[in-house]
Amino acid sequence: MLEALTTEKRNTSTTELDTFSVEEIIKKMNQEDEKVAKIVKEEIENIAKLVEAVITSLKKGGRLFYIGAGTSGRLGVLDAAECIPTFNTSPEMVQGVIAGGMKAMTVAVEGAEDSLELCEADLRERGLNKNDFILGIAASGRTPYVIGGLKYANKIGATTGALSCNKASAISQYADFPIEVDVGPEILTGSTRLKSGTAQKFILNMVSTTAMIRLGKVYQNLMVDVQPTNEKLVERSKRIIMDATGCTYEDASFYFNDSNKQPKLAIVRLLTGINKEKAQKLLTENAGFVRKAVEASKKN
Repeated sequence: MLEALTTEKRNTSTTELDTFSVEEIIKKMNQEDEKVAKIVKEEIENIAKLVEAVITSLKKGGRLFYIGAGTSGRLGVLDAAECIPTFNTSPEMVQGVIAGGMKAMTVAVEGAEDSLELCEADLRERGLNKNDFILGIAASGRTPYVIGGLKYANKIGATTGALSCNKASAISQYADFPIEVDVGPEILTGSTRLKSGTAQKFILNMVSTTAMIRLGKVYQNLMVDVQPTNEKLVERSKRIIMDATGCTYEDASFYFNDSNKQPKLAIVRLLTGINKEKAQKLLTENAGFVRKAVEASKKN
């Protein structure tokens, strides 16, 4: 069974890998990584369909869950965690669920990924409902933990997606929106944290970033909902305000602080000249979209 999976096959160009010099190993890794973007490109149509479904779920008040084991699970947890400071989402909106729990982020939890029941229990604990979107991630495409989670999601009527690195993968059979990216054998046989992991990260970036853009978390190409949790992000917030409005650093600093440290609110105030309360009302009425709020102010 395993020998039929691309992710388990030997890369014929690296059968003497242990004899390569340091530079030769690095060059070969780079050559293999160059293939990833081209292969992901072939799946753009399917990725777009999945993202549209994610957006629909989030607009209904649903949540996005990534489920996976090992590297795949860790990548899901990473992408979910990054949404909080980047887009000021609640921790509940995008969640990474990994076989074995958070302990598995650093230490392998024996047997967790082989359970068909464990993911259902994890999702029940999080109150999974029909408005949610579940994206199962497994390089092999056959991880029991992920299959069990997708089966449960389908049973309760949630929308499902699958991301694997083998064609005709098992998890695709349980997904409304399957994505299969065959990046070829790894330079180190079976080490799917390499090209397969890179492909998965590419696609998770596309899923979360595109969804957040379409939910009003971005104005122009600026992350206007950034959560300024440290000095770097405070300065970035001020720069975002300057870039969006053309104001001075001094004005950006004033409006940033006077707008409850919300770049989005500061931008609407500067672009429209209205007070904080009216700017907040406009943003609320326009689902948090800066562009729509500014356009609406011109009609009033």
